[in-house]
Amino acid sequence: AATAEDVEVAVVAARKAFRRNKGRDWAATSGAHRAKYLRAIAAKVKERKDHFVKLETLDSGKPFDEAVLDIDDVASCFEYFAGQAEALDAKQKAPVTLPMDRFKSHVLRQPIGVVGLISPWNYPLLMATWKIAPALAAGCTAVLKPSELASVTCLEFGEVCNEVGLPPGVLNILTGLGPDAGAPIVSHPDIDKVAFTGSSATGSKIMASAAQLVKPVTLELGGKSPIIMFEDIDIDTAVEWTIFGVFWTNGQICSATSRLLVHESIATEFVDRMVKWTKNIKISDPFEEGCRLGPVISKGQYDKIMNFISTAKSEGATILYGGSRPEHLKKGYFIEPTIITDISTSMQIWKEEVFGPVICVKTFSTEDEAIELANDTQYGLAAAVFSKDLERCERVTKALEVGAVWVNCSQPCFVQAPWGGIKRSGFGRELGEWGIENYLNIKQVTSDISDEPW
Repeated sequence: AATAEDVEVAVVAARKAFRRNKGRDWAATSGAHRAKYLRAIAAKVKERKDHFVKLETLDSGKPFDEAVLDIDDVASCFEYFAGQAEALDAKQKAPVTLPMDRFKSHVLRQPIGVVGLISPWNYPLLMATWKIAPALAAGCTAVLKPSELASVTCLEFGEVCNEVGLPPGVLNILTGLGPDAGAPIVSHPDIDKVAFTGSSATGSKIMASAAQLVKPVTLELGGKSPIIMFEDIDIDTAVEWTIFGVFWTNGQICSATSRLLVHESIATEFVDRMVKWTKNIKISDPFEEGCRLGPVISKGQYDKIMNFISTAKSEGATILYGGSRPEHLKKGYFIEPTIITDISTSMQIWKEEVFGPVICVKTFSTEDEAIELANDTQYGLAAAVFSKDLERCERVTKALEVGAVWVNCSQPCFVQAPWGGIKRSGFGRELGEWGIENYLNIKQVTSDISDEPW
């Protein structure tokens, strides 16, 4: 459990690595040079895939099949940002068109410095990678604090970095609690930027602390994402996407489409079929073949989710399916996938992020009502819309107040596409070409190229 003293050692190491040999060892090298390290890291992760998958499953409780996909994505992310690092070289000295011929201007993209990276427990190594890969591609050095609830794969990842010869101090990994290790990273005067994924409450604290030093932050926070079903859909296809969108990763997804809005004309049939699908979800030890729902991360999270369910019931909602521990599992933090109906917009279950396998269902009658209900939230991370009428999908997509919209699907995520939210879901974008921009300073350089007196 790291303390402020450990943070100090890590920040000093990162600053030293950033400045070593006037930056020529890392920060001021070519993107192509840094890309070689990123590709070597990707290759090592692939080589050790089975080891990482096993550890991720043990540590987080997510189904083994999902951990396989996560570790594949870790390798892909490093490969992608290796390409972004190389592309950075071509963007250097990009010319700026000026209205006066005697001046010439261009732009330099330079690493922002030493960055503090704080990652969550739901995708332990993958969410850390979303920050590490672009930060290193940009030429930054970093101090990473993974979640205290799932740190094992991030520590193992440090060994990978050592083996590929990543220069000392470029990446520093500290385990510890938020107040003892995370807070000193955020407030440290030699940390130039902070990137955080986690709860909105912690995001607010990080923003307030960073503001004291006018320090930039990227925040990817909570969500209460809607999934809208119009009357012209194929119900079975839409039901499968619906349960995937909320029960994937044991329901512990910031972008979980956990508010189902279904047209009143198909609501009864849709919900009936959803219950039938949900009954077939295998809840088990995550290592069992075919497991689709494992335990939630901790007792604290288990209790929080169960409180959400009991509060919904006490406020007048109907627990249509699930809502308790599976009968065949006497120990472990297992919760049945839960479907809640008879929702009013004043209920806690409608407003607050559960971060567990729970979906609430509400009907609508018109497109305008669907949009109004979808936007009735303090969050703005993601949303999904289902209809065979693609013009309607486009109208609704434009009207949704979110950072990502899925059309006729839910939760596909690609390293090439930007990721992030609006409103209380945070700001800034990870992934894609936007991901590396988080870690770059843009410097204008303008020269007088005339011999004429000014």
